[in-house]
Amino acid sequence: MDPALYRWSISALAASVVMIAVFFAALRRTVRRVEMRWWTYAWVAESAALAVVLVFWYFEPRAAFHPTVFALYIATKTAYVWLLLRGALELCARRARWMTAGVMGPAVLLFAVFGLFYVVTLDRLGVAESIVIGVGFGFGAIALVRARAIGSTWLAAGFAIRSLLAAFECAAYLIRALSSASPDPSSFLAGAGTLLAVHTSFDTGTEWLIALGCVFAVSDRSQRELRDANVELLSAQADLRRVADRDPLTALANRRTLPEIFRQVQPHGATLIFFDLDGFKRINDDHGHHAGDDCLKRFAAALTDSFRPQDAIVRYAGDEFLVVASGLDESAVDARVYAVRMRVRSAAGGEIPIAFSHGVAALPPGGQPDAALRAADEAMYRAKPGALLSSHATRPVQGEGT
Repeated sequence: MDPALYRWSISALAASVVMIAVFFAALRRTVRRVEMRWWTYAWVAESAALAVVLVFWYFEPRAAFHPTVFALYIATKTAYVWLLLRGALELCARRARWMTAGVMGPAVLLFAVFGLFYVVTLDRLGVAESIVIGVGFGFGAIALVRARAIGSTWLAAGFAIRSLLAAFECAAYLIRALSSASPDPSSFLAGAGTLLAVHTSFDTGTEWLIALGCVFAVSDRSQRELRDANVELLSAQADLRRVADRDPLTALANRRTLPEIFRQVQPHGATLIFFDLDGFKRINDDHGHHAGDDCLKRFAAALTDSFRPQDAIVRYAGDEFLVVASGLDESAVDARVYAVRMRVRSAAGGEIPIAFSHGVAALPPGGQPDAALRAADEAMYRAKPGALLSSHATRPVQGEGT
């Protein structure tokens, strides 16, 4: 292997990895995800591993220092694989106990000590490195595929390709290590030498593929989480709106819904029926507010049972109710009001009889809802027992114009 060519290829790979490490460090400041932390550490560890290689090839330390250099390289390279796998498992929402720092930290140190005594040649170093990468990334690819983690397709592909490439590299290192005892050249040895001469180029490509896989996974996961959070927020807003637009006592719509109701019926017109309970204050005074609340709930239920599902029934204020119905003629309105009266006039089971007055007004197509509402309210007060027209003809409608 030409040392000059190898120095150049390792330098290019190191520069590429340092760029990736810087990019991940910057990205982590804006993307606060747990897997980003592990992946940033991983690319820093890979940069450290390649720094060890550069020192070895540029400064060419004496043979006595080779085992120490090899042990440092094994430690940083193994840490790189472990940290990438840890981030991948976080992406899969899996936290294996054996992947924690308390377990893997000592394991990395023990593997480095093993290298200090047994990895004494470049070929042995290549075999050790390839086994770590092949097994680690192979496991990571299988874990991602089995977990079907969101956005992990490219990362799983990068792991699988790097694992496969490591298997070929391991075979090449083994062939060269075993053939060193025999001076007889062979085609296998020539092929192994060619692969080892160009494998850093493939390593660079797979490093970028893994880095892009990490970025794609984080981006897709973040987008999905934002989309899910937005859906949950819209659902919560809709629930709050329903609560705000619903009367808690009777479960009917309240006056906040009137603008939307009028907007829907205004193009085609509607009939407005205004109801007011007679003597409701006396019910509260004589029987208590609990009895008054019970009367309001019974009257709301009677309105719901007597009118159609498409008719809007609103608790307007206090003991006043409003029904907005489309397509009902005068006889149909009278029939439904009569049905309401029959439902609430009896005192079965000790219930208090409910009397009410009502007024009807038409909202013509394109007409003004405020005017129709005022007309229904005035008609209802004219129908009150003993009501004087002069007393109520100019009564303002509560909430008019709101």
